[in-house]
Amino acid sequence: MSQLSVIIPVFNESGSLTTLMPGIIQYCCEKSWNIIIVNDGSNDGSREILQQFATIDQVTILNHKLNKGYGAALKTGLAMCDTEYAITFDADGQHATNDIDRLFDMIVTRDADLVVGSRKGAKSGSWYRGIGKSLIRALAKVLMTVPIYDLNSGMKIYRTDLVKKYLNLVPDTMAFSDIMTLVFINNRHLVLEESISVQKRRHGKSAIGIETAFQTIMEVIHIVILFNPMKIFLPLALLCIFVTGLWGVPLLIQGRGVSMGSLLGIITGILLFLLGLIAEQLSLIRRNQDH
Repeated sequence: MSQLSVIIPVFNESGSLTTLMPGIIQYCCEKSWNIIIVNDGSNDGSREILQQFATIDQVTILNHKLNKGYGAALKTGLAMCDTEYAITFDADGQHATNDIDRLFDMIVTRDADLVVGSRKGAKSGSWYRGIGKSLIRALAKVLMTVPIYDLNSGMKIYRTDLVKKYLNLVPDTMAFSDIMTLVFINNRHLVLEESISVQKRRHGKSAIGIETAFQTIMEVIHIVILFNPMKIFLPLALLCIFVTGLWGVPLLIQGRGVSMGSLLGIITGILLFLLGLIAEQLSLIRRNQDH
């Protein structure tokens, strides 16, 4: 019985599929690994290309009628996975098949729960994508302990039972990869990182842009509030009280009493702190329910 399933999300990648799929399918068949390809509503002929491989026993092809998003495609593939491990592999031709072996060996020998294929040192496709990734990493590290460099790598290998457990917590967007990694880290699972090679995209155009970076930043904030809300509410409460307190001290020293602005700021800080306590209790209840 196969231990590993390779999940490949596809959206408008007809240019790379004709060269990518024969090689990855042959490689996986030799290893007795399963392949689950999710066509996410492509409209460029990708579906027709994929149908050529539908008769191969180890290949499963799933189709979304409409484009639902990168994360949604991964969710569909992971939900169908019945092997002990599952690895996500992008269809743009940038990942190397021999790296699958390295990540698979690592998760098995180290008894890890998630191994991230790290692209550290690889050049970003554009300067703004590099800046976006840096901002996301910086924000995540400020808000929580993150031992991983490449949060948004599309090549990751998971314990299938764990990743299925958290599918309802992650978004359908490109932020899937970042948020799923943070969920594993916050739930104290063993998350490791292994370097992988990255090849230049030869066909098509990346869907990652400024909007994707903004969505990911918002999702990082959401997941921090879900797991550790005081990381958000306590600094805001203290900042509000501190700034308005400084504003009001000179007036107080002059004997003019406490200004309405200072009083409002202090009350706002106290309310933020109390909201943080409530959110912390709700987070604790949710974590207890998960266990």
